[in-house]
Amino acid sequence: MAKTVRGALASSLLAVALATSSIQVQAAAPESNDPIKIALFDWTSVNLNAKILGTVLERLGYTVEYPTGDYLSSLSTGLTNGDLTLGMEYWDTTAGEAMKAADATGKTERLGALGPKAKEEWWYPEYMKEKCPGLPNWEALKDPKCAEAFSTPETAPKGRYLGGPVTWEGFDDERVVSLGLPFTVVHAGTDGAMFAELESAYQRKAPIMLWVYSPHWAPAKYKGEWVEFPEYTAECYSDPKWGMNPDKAHDCGKPFGDIWKYAWSGMKDKWPVAYKVAKSYQVSSDELNAMSGEVDLDGKSIEDVANAWVDANEAKWKAWAE
Repeated sequence: MAKTVRGALASSLLAVALATSSIQVQAAAPESNDPIKIALFDWTSVNLNAKILGTVLERLGYTVEYPTGDYLSSLSTGLTNGDLTLGMEYWDTTAGEAMKAADATGKTERLGALGPKAKEEWWYPEYMKEKCPGLPNWEALKDPKCAEAFSTPETAPKGRYLGGPVTWEGFDDERVVSLGLPFTVVHAGTDGAMFAELESAYQRKAPIMLWVYSPHWAPAKYKGEWVEFPEYTAECYSDPKWGMNPDKAHDCGKPFGDIWKYAWSGMKDKWPVAYKVAKSYQVSSDELNAMSGEVDLDGKSIEDVANAWVDANEAKWKAWAE
């Protein structure tokens, strides 16, 4: 009986201690009532991550705002001068050079990897291999017949490549020139428009070649393949003499790698608990793919999906704040 009483007492004391610890963390936050500004960009997953982290911080007592920013220039403007506090997704595939430049200023801080591995490349539906059987080898695209199979009335006889919004960069226009591909690059106005066009083409089995990235729901929903370009190296982007075209850079594919979180360097001193939470924040590829699909395919709002994640993972994010 005595052991039972002692055990119950110990459990009660532990519960009180844990509750007190949680209260102390929440009492320590917010350290400043100034708003923490988390950037929104022009694709779904980054805005999901922004709203999830923002909701966590709001529940810890912080004021959060969500200004719309430009993906790459935010690293050299908003995050360096404090107009932005956080950016949740900077991909090695497209933001590598911009991140290096931001790191060199000392005014931003790389908070660590988000979790998923990044891939972005030219992608085509599986049904297009009948018309271009040399795929996924990129050299198949040099065949005029293959290129024409991907053409539209506006680009014929050249193939059409649907690139991401121009703010994503990615060097697709340069890649077409340096590799001698008979393709015309057309940039989508928005992420949503790009994947709406994929959906329409896929249903009709119409020709389409476009920029598809992962993590994203599209590679799971549609059967297809990424083009296999010459493997990326840093020299491919910086040294024209590297690679098969001695006169042009970007004669290779896009880099693969991590997705990084970034903060204004003053965050850790102004909001140390929020900084700790942001640094600890991670999601998996499976989580991100599923949530992006709920928004883009099922029509749920980003706010509803973000709130559901925060509700389901309360123990996890409270531990980040301890």
